Amino acid sequence: MNERIILVCNDDGYQAPGLLALIEAVSPYGKVIAVVPEKSESGKSHSITMTLPLRLNLMYETSHVTLYACSGTPVDSIKLALNKVLTRKPDIVVSGINHGSNSSISVIYSGTMGAVIEACLNGIPAMGFSLLDFSREADFTASKLVVKQMMENIIKHSLPPMVCLNVNIPRVSLHELKGIRLTRQAKGVWKEEFDMRIDPHNKKYYWMTGDFNNFEPNAQDTDEWALANGFASVVPVHADLTAYHAFNELSKWNYEL
Repeated sequence: MNERIILVCNDDGYQAPGLLALIEAVSPYGKVIAVVPEKSESGKSHSITMTLPLRLNLMYETSHVTLYACSGTPVDSIKLALNKVLTRKPDIVVSGINHGSNSSISVIYSGTMGAVIEACLNGIPAMGFSLLDFSREADFTASKLVVKQMMENIIKHSLPPMVCLNVNIPRVSLHELKGIRLTRQAKGVWKEEFDMRIDPHNKKYYWMTGDFNNFEPNAQDTDEWALANGFASVVPVHADLTAYHAFNELSKWNYEL
């Protein structure tokens, strides 16, 4: 029987502490091949590189872990891994551990989840992990326990076709983590502001800032509620963006030309 192959990706770059924590957590479950961006590609969602060549550099290789750095995005990394690095499809794809939340609407901006969705589109069981801590000194102890539990689950049960998982972990210590909850994506939006500044050449430039507005802070079945109350959240995600609930209303329109 072939050894289980686990493909690892992220959007924080090959030097991110969260990546090392994820590799450590999944290594007991198979041979790890990591193909990740060479630098931070946060917020790149499902973007791909089409106007520049892609480069792939082997950073290190041991008997059980191989790490490549890709010059492109997280989705570029998955595509290159599937087409040029691996000799067969991986058994599982995991992405992260992201530095910062990918809960609620952040899932559509997330490079971490872009990689997961790309794997899902290729029929590979996939999960993304994010910790609500942007610090490079973040404590990933609780996160690694969540990763291990979710690895046990996905190995035992697999996933429904074309479904992947968005897993977020609160910023708590191991003994403060209350458990893992299956949740839905909370309704909310980012309200951006742009801080205008002047460069040395007297030209305007802008830094994007903003805050997340949770439209349902008291809904106990959402990822945001779980995270605020000490639970890791698991949201099933799929790439079909069809608004099926709108068919009844839109069927009343006239489509004749």
